Amino acid sequence: MAESPLVPQFDDKTVFRSLFAAYPDALLLVDSQGAIKLANPAAFALLGYPAEELLGMSVDELVPDAIRPRHAAYRDAYAHHPRTRPMGMQMDLVAKRRDGSEVMVEIALSPLQDQGLPYVVAAIRSVAEYPRVKQALQRARYAEHLAQFGRLAVDARESQDLLDQVPVIAAEALHMDMAKILLLEPSGLEFRVAAGVGLPPHEVIGQRIANEHGSSYGYVVTEGKPVLIGDYAHEQRFKMPAHQLEAGWVCELSVPLADRGRTIGVLAVRSRAPRNFGDDETRFLGSLSNMLATVLQRISSEDALNHAQRLESVGQLTGGVAHDFNNLLTVISGNLQVLEEAPACAGDPLVQQLVGAAARATRRGAELTSKLLAFSRRQVLQPTVVDAAALLRSLTDMLRRTLDQRIVITLDAEEVLCMADPVQLESALLNVAINARDAMPQGGTLAFSCHPASTLPAELDARPADGEGYVAITISDTGEGMSEAVKERAFEPFFTTKESGRGTGLGLSTVYGFAKQSRGSITLRSAPGNGTAATLFLPRVHLDDATGEGADAGPPGEVPAGLRVLLVEDDAEVRDVVQKFLVSMRCEVSGCADAQQALRVLEAGHGVDLLLTDIMLGAGMRGTELADVVRQRLPRLPVLLMSGYSGELLEEPQGWALLRKPYTRTDLEQAMARVLNAAR
Repeated sequence: MAESPLVPQFDDKTVFRSLFAAYPDALLLVDSQGAIKLANPAAFALLGYPAEELLGMSVDELVPDAIRPRHAAYRDAYAHHPRTRPMGMQMDLVAKRRDGSEVMVEIALSPLQDQGLPYVVAAIRSVAEYPRVKQALQRARYAEHLAQFGRLAVDARESQDLLDQVPVIAAEALHMDMAKILLLEPSGLEFRVAAGVGLPPHEVIGQRIANEHGSSYGYVVTEGKPVLIGDYAHEQRFKMPAHQLEAGWVCELSVPLADRGRTIGVLAVRSRAPRNFGDDETRFLGSLSNMLATVLQRISSEDALNHAQRLESVGQLTGGVAHDFNNLLTVISGNLQVLEEAPACAGDPLVQQLVGAAARATRRGAELTSKLLAFSRRQVLQPTVVDAAALLRSLTDMLRRTLDQRIVITLDAEEVLCMADPVQLESALLNVAINARDAMPQGGTLAFSCHPASTLPAELDARPADGEGYVAITISDTGEGMSEAVKERAFEPFFTTKESGRGTGLGLSTVYGFAKQSRGSITLRSAPGNGTAATLFLPRVHLDDATGEGADAGPPGEVPAGLRVLLVEDDAEVRDVVQKFLVSMRCEVSGCADAQQALRVLEAGHGVDLLLTDIMLGAGMRGTELADVVRQRLPRLPVLLMSGYSGELLEEPQGWALLRKPYTRTDLEQAMARVLNAAR
């Protein structure tokens, strides 16, 4: 029978050569001696070699110099036991390009010996080409730089030290040639160059620059908005100075420095090479600017305010930063969780390692924000009835196992109940205990006691707590003690007597903030050589009043499939992350950017089983107000609030269930389950 004319006729060698050439990954055909016999165009592009140089070269030359001897040994071992083998799963693999640069890669080896050919095919793929991995790594890098600045900010005592560090961090994170901070003079007519790296010769620290109408910096100050100049040569909005064009500057990104709603300066980065500035870059630089402005305000306030005023001032500073920073961390950590579970990345140890490092950086950032909120009394507490004696027994048992054996720990505790956030209470007591340990480097006695008190000490306030009195928890040591001058400043944020690198000055100030916010107080008794005693006073609860207060409502259960969730979140990227979490729980999600849109969804008659709303929703109705309206219209609808910071819940808690940002998918699922269970 004649062969059908529809069946194509082709030469096998031609087809295989065409496939080899067209393959998108770099392919190398290597002989038993390690010489490259054949390479495809993707290999030339990835490695930067022309064909005449790459062919015939030893594959060892593509390995970084430091590991080349080991690579030769690996290649010899592989030659004795050739097999199909993916590489890069348990280690970081790097290929050296012709220009000396390095690129992170994955490699798969396939021997051809079973075909009678003494060759090995190496397929090489650049990890950097994965868009989602690239974006996640980039965001993780930005998060690490923000956490780095946060650590510096906690220990900084001089504003100039922070000003000098910010341009360095900005230039390094964004790979820019220049970064600088311009502070607006009180007259508003000039900027002062406060700090910078990579500055051109005509700009020096301390120099004044005119705040000219029509300039990009003038626009940033006037409008309070970031400005991106993608190409100096074609910029039409602002007048570009001739000397900047002559110096070869190409692009610039500037963001405002704000102080209590007023723009006080500009943080700018500039490059001689084209750069693609996206939302991530603008958000990173803005967050860095916000954090700097916040800490600068705190430092400048310390010289003018007394002890209580300082605490209040720093509290006002941290709220906005906490909200923005926690939203940023929610986006970063949420996307990292999605990336970690993505099928393309779940089996890749390298990606998992990088994602894990980035996730740890976000947790450090969240811990920093939590500390700032604690000492400023802007954290959202979740008070409940606490068995003070039981908590102290648990804490002292733990300290006996972990502290220096030369420190004797004693406990004298009556069975009393107090009203407090148990997690924050334990943290506060641990802070005091650590300070006491540091005051006894040669050992001593650390004594804990717990007793009822009818009133606060006279030096504080004799008013009883709602007629029930207080619980006095005292931690005393036999250490060095404090002078009167040190004792007067002991509760001030960032004040520490420890050497540089050992203390942040946030320990006792967080305890002070926690006590005041818990409707209690704290006292210090100390003298040089006579040790120190810190007494924390918290509202007392009687046994009869506590009945049912902390009762177990039963297991939270699970979030049922098909649950209809009305999600309200003004930050688009946060909303996208939460929607991904909810969809992974098999929920049906209606996403809204503000409260008004959410009310329209409810008025349209769409069925809703749970309202999940952020508290800070930008302009218009806030999440707490939306929850009140919904409770009036649909009293049986469960409500779960989300917040990185919320002033509304600080003084008068309204009984709403609250989920703190940043949170994981598991945190969200458990919080939803508790709210649904409580509603049932």
